[in-house]
Amino acid sequence: MRISLAQVDIIWENAQANMQKYKEIAASLKGKSDLLVLPEMCANGFGSQAQKVAQYADGFTISSLRAMAMENDIAIVGSFIAKEDAEVNGEKTLLYFNRGFFIYPDGKTTFFDKRHLFRVGVEGKDYQAGSIEPCIVHYKGWNIRLIICYDLRFPVWCRNVQQGYDLLICAANWPECRIKSWNNMLEARATENQAYACGVNRVGDDGLELHYNGASAVYSAIGEELGRCRDNQEEVLTLDLDLDRLRHQREKFPSWKDADIFEITGGPACAEI
Repeated sequence: MRISLAQVDIIWENAQANMQKYKEIAASLKGKSDLLVLPEMCANGFGSQAQKVAQYADGFTISSLRAMAMENDIAIVGSFIAKEDAEVNGEKTLLYFNRGFFIYPDGKTTFFDKRHLFRVGVEGKDYQAGSIEPCIVHYKGWNIRLIICYDLRFPVWCRNVQQGYDLLICAANWPECRIKSWNNMLEARATENQAYACGVNRVGDDGLELHYNGASAVYSAIGEELGRCRDNQEEVLTLDLDLDRLRHQREKFPSWKDADIFEITGGPACAEI
């Protein structure tokens, strides 16, 4: 499978400009890639005001990305700020989510919500946490586990049980001040889970004066760095992943057979109504 990492500078709270950027990227990959991975909150940037920029699942962002996927015969992964109508204690309200998506080339879309909300910022106060159940999609013979940014810090939740997935994808807005942890954990998730690990981060400065240097990369199941975007550069990196090679590595060193059996029973949801 050929995968493309779009390390971009997200234009702050400007969904139209960002969608135009992704449209051009997707068009350039037509016939050249199977899967395009975008950063977290790809339409507006992390930390944007949910009440101001959130969209419904059938809104501008997802409609635009679906059109790109279908026009260019490519799957697209990322996340956006989503809203849902709800009723709490008899009163109508809106709930907000950091919602991930996997859009197939035919436009079919799988959604999932970020499980671990970032307590240091507004996400832990304003958003609803996702399900404890992992999101694994199936595409071109691959089982792909999808997580979002801060989720990467939780190895138990990311654990690959009985070879349940072949590729871990993490869409992120991970600032430069903590990038060493990003590099270390992305490699660790690949090695401990005997799976490819792909992390796509943004570059540039956001509206909260945080700087992002990128460090988007892909690791093999034995911790090899297969490709990395240049620091502080907008770049689309495309590389091939080999499922047969992964299976061979697992057969040659089957540590997954000795993994501990466990059950995740729950965890706190940061946001409360």
